[in-house]
Amino acid sequence: MNEFEKNVQSKRNDAIDSAVGFIVTFGFFASMFILATIIHLVGS
Repeated sequence: MNEFEKNVQSKRNDAIDSAVGFIVTFGFFASMFILATIIHLVGS
């Protein structure tokens, strides 16, 4: 076992971090799509 495996900075589950990152990214692009759809509908 090397030095980095003995001294771990974060012991949190990586699946939780990746799920949060996915949800935040998906929310951002979904809100951009909704905003663009609203602007398109109002403009036409």
